[in-house]
Amino acid sequence: MNFRLSLAFVLLASLLAAPCLAAPQSSHPTVNAKKHHRVVIQVSENDPKVMNLALNNAENLTKFYEQQGETVQIEIVAYGPGLNMVRSDTSPVKERLASLGSHLKHVTFSGCGNTMENQSKQESKNISLLPEAHVVPTGIARIVELEEQGWTYIRP
Repeated sequence: MNFRLSLAFVLLASLLAAPCLAAPQSSHPTVNAKKHHRVVIQVSENDPKVMNLALNNAENLTKFYEQQGETVQIEIVAYGPGLNMVRSDTSPVKERLASLGSHLKHVTFSGCGNTMENQSKQESKNISLLPEAHVVPTGIARIVELEEQGWTYIRP
């Protein structure tokens, strides 16, 4: 009699546990999480067309992923001749950067410190960046670091 009672108890416990084991996993946080994209855009040419293309890329990516219900973080890294994009005295896209900086909160602008130093020496003056931009020690190293962290690289 004890054997039958034990067997019945085990069967009943198994039946009660089965729905828990078969429950769908869709409620798991990673399954329902929105996808987050990270993109680094290189600007290394002193060409307003290239600079505007980089800004168009940032705007279009942001708009596209917002429509998909996803997020995107973008960093535009300017170095070499492309530093002119974020220089306070030479930027041909100064007004557009100010506008984008105010409404695209997930887009950041970086300027290469090495290039700033070299251009300051060549031009015998202090160079500053637009308020929307910040200095990184080395532009190309910044891109490498972001790629190593899984960011997608784009060069317009």
